[in-house]
Amino acid sequence: MGRRPYPSRGLFESVLVANRGEIACRILRTLRTLGVRGVAVHSEADAGAKHVREADAAELIGDAPAPASYLNPAAIVEAALRSGADAVHPGYGFLSESAKLAEAVVDAGVEWIGPPPDVLELAGDKVACRAAFEKSGFPVLPSAGPFTSSEEAIEASGEVGFPVMVKAVSGGGGIGMGIARDEAELAKAVETASTRGARFFADPSVYLERYVEHARHIEVQVLFDERRGQAPPHAIHLYERECSVQRRHQKVIEETPSPALDRNLRNTICEAALESMRAIGYVGAGTVECILTPEKEFFFLEVNARLQVEHPVTEMTTGVDLVAEQLRIASGDGMSLRETPARNGHAIECRIYAEDPKTFLPSPGRITRLDFDLPWEHHQWRFDFGYDAGDEVPMYYDPLVGKVVVHGGNRNSALHTLILDRLHIEGIKTNIPALIDVWNDEPFRSGEYDTGLLGK
Repeated sequence: MGRRPYPSRGLFESVLVANRGEIACRILRTLRTLGVRGVAVHSEADAGAKHVREADAAELIGDAPAPASYLNPAAIVEAALRSGADAVHPGYGFLSESAKLAEAVVDAGVEWIGPPPDVLELAGDKVACRAAFEKSGFPVLPSAGPFTSSEEAIEASGEVGFPVMVKAVSGGGGIGMGIARDEAELAKAVETASTRGARFFADPSVYLERYVEHARHIEVQVLFDERRGQAPPHAIHLYERECSVQRRHQKVIEETPSPALDRNLRNTICEAALESMRAIGYVGAGTVECILTPEKEFFFLEVNARLQVEHPVTEMTTGVDLVAEQLRIASGDGMSLRETPARNGHAIECRIYAEDPKTFLPSPGRITRLDFDLPWEHHQWRFDFGYDAGDEVPMYYDPLVGKVVVHGGNRNSALHTLILDRLHIEGIKTNIPALIDVWNDEPFRSGEYDTGLLGK
């Protein structure tokens, strides 16, 4: 899979958003601001969805199940061509990191807003990407694999040492991950991770990585701009985000700055992320995820070659519209930033899911009420939602309803801007009560928490 230089022709006239829900609405918002025509795609189940209503045009791409619609590369490319779109923005999730889709889009003569296919292919192979980062000098944990059987994994576990984290080679979003503390647990974890890897990513292979107790999850946002005739690409980081509040390896609350980093460690991690992403030929917006040990050592986890769910906390503290920068980079205009901007204050994001706050089982259904006792536009808060009152939350997709982000001059100020109790959602169950419990929990409020805050 080759790559072609990004053209320099000014911003796109029309962009197809190959996604749904809150991220599709968020991308469309920037497109409207920039005067770019936004084209939505939708399944049969999403014909009346909010992202469809907010788009300038919409294309049906298939039946309700995701494999027949949002996970169908051919349908997305056909929709882009039918709509006359100049480019495709994949959002996050679904096919956002699919080298196959990126290559199909480019081959159809449409621009891909994201890293080129060869970089997506590398980032999607967790073992190969880990090796590339290790070669570039980024610290990595002891590991082994890939494997396709528990017998192979057990035989190699002695090299890694227990406890170990079992991961799907092509995994992401916490899918296909499990912790094992002995050989019996390892056999079960490998079977589960392999099955989920095959189901969600069409790849049953897994690998092992040393598991660090009481670690924190830190990620660095980067931007790489490959303009025609420019070598090497212009690159900046937009600081780090803390993503340690997780349930079953799924992020729930994110913040920036991280309470765990001092200035020197922050600079070290951010510069290391830039150097390693430069080494793999990265282009566009991306994130380097790593863990931080209690001893303040950091190690590589993976590359997310897309926009992150938690990107609003970076936007609120830097004033940078990451989607606009993605568009500028992909169009060849070049990003507007020449250096890392100053960071202002502290931001915290809470993910609102349609799920039971006790069992965490999905709660699809019609939203009968969704409103706030606050104005939508305010410098202290931001609401990114993919639904309005009256909308149906389908059973077919991720139950994320939206995100609430608060901003303050410092962390204490942001913590005092608790507005979750002023968000009213009825007709479905949500995780808001669970989020409020975390918000009021002393380890979280003190900043002295890790990935074990909500249990394993």
